[in-house]
Amino acid sequence: MGNACNSAPDDPIDGASFSAGKARGLSLANMAVGVNEATLKMQQRGKIMAEYVWLGGAVTTGGFDIRNKTKTLDFSPKSPEELPIWNYDGSSTGQAPGSNSEVLLRPIAIFSDPFRREPNIIVFCETILPKTHDPIATNTRGHAKAMFDQKPELVPWFGIEQEYTIMAADDATRPIAFDEDGGEPAPQGPYYCGAGYDSAICRPVADTHYKACLYAGITISGINAEVMAGQWEYQVGPCVGIESGDHLWISRYLMIRVCEMLGCNVTFDPKPAKGNWNGAGCHTNFSTKPMREDGGYKVIIEAVEKLGKKHMEHMKLYGEGNDRRMTGGHETSAMDKFSYGVANRGASIRIGTDTEAEQKGYFEDRRPASNMDPYLVTGKVFETTCL
Repeated sequence: MGNACNSAPDDPIDGASFSAGKARGLSLANMAVGVNEATLKMQQRGKIMAEYVWLGGAVTTGGFDIRNKTKTLDFSPKSPEELPIWNYDGSSTGQAPGSNSEVLLRPIAIFSDPFRREPNIIVFCETILPKTHDPIATNTRGHAKAMFDQKPELVPWFGIEQEYTIMAADDATRPIAFDEDGGEPAPQGPYYCGAGYDSAICRPVADTHYKACLYAGITISGINAEVMAGQWEYQVGPCVGIESGDHLWISRYLMIRVCEMLGCNVTFDPKPAKGNWNGAGCHTNFSTKPMREDGGYKVIIEAVEKLGKKHMEHMKLYGEGNDRRMTGGHETSAMDKFSYGVANRGASIRIGTDTEAEQKGYFEDRRPASNMDPYLVTGKVFETTCL
């Protein structure tokens, strides 16, 4: 079994050319990647490129709608508050009517730009109304932050496990490990944490994304190949409160940019392949300060039982199409049933063996889908368990 994205440039972010032979109808030969080394060495005469990134209201790549445009600055900002508020045409992103289309971009976080390199930056923004500066209807960040701001002394930690699947360049609906004619790769088994050309499919994508996140300043804690062929996972966290959603969204943006650069597609769909294949989740690990302290296990159980009482409320917020993934098989619980247990990956909530042994720590909510909105999920978990 071959796969076109298993060849890599020596330094993809530096912009070396990436070529590979045809595999399953996909050819990346002669496709340029990144920005070439000569461009990176050009002087910017004291100017800085600030890539403003925000969430739109439609669907573009991967099932999300992450938009971006660039502004030239003549200074190096030390905080988001120093950056100018900008605007865009909301009628082109499904967020405003053409008769009143202006939406404002308020900077909320700054990251180093792994593609244009320092001193250039990526500026994550939230979308707000022009006159009142209130969040627009598709801005879910404001509500989540309001939840966390009620009890900051709890210091909520989140660790989010983002699964994704690499898709063919010429067909964004077909996983890259699957043939054009409907043929499937070898059954699940060797892919999870696997090594080798036939097992670790598209490792260059995962590795390049990992380094891009580290360069940018994302709190990324690791990566691994997942159960389905061509499926990977990376972990963001631990992050405190609202920062978790900010870092996850920018990590998703970087993944889309890496795939753009390497000539493939990515999907965050929770069930990208029908049949005997694992879906893709976004397991959310959670703890508060009392849970991490001595005697915290009692607090954990109390929190988990609160989640059980509002199970279906949570499921409505845990990702589009999650019912296709949560069937009770392939390491999932049933969509309409709540359960928890120690070391049980078939439960709604998994409590780690180390947490049970130490009687403190965290728990894992395994229900969120790979396409979940982290602001909705983290805010809801905190609201249910702590407010």
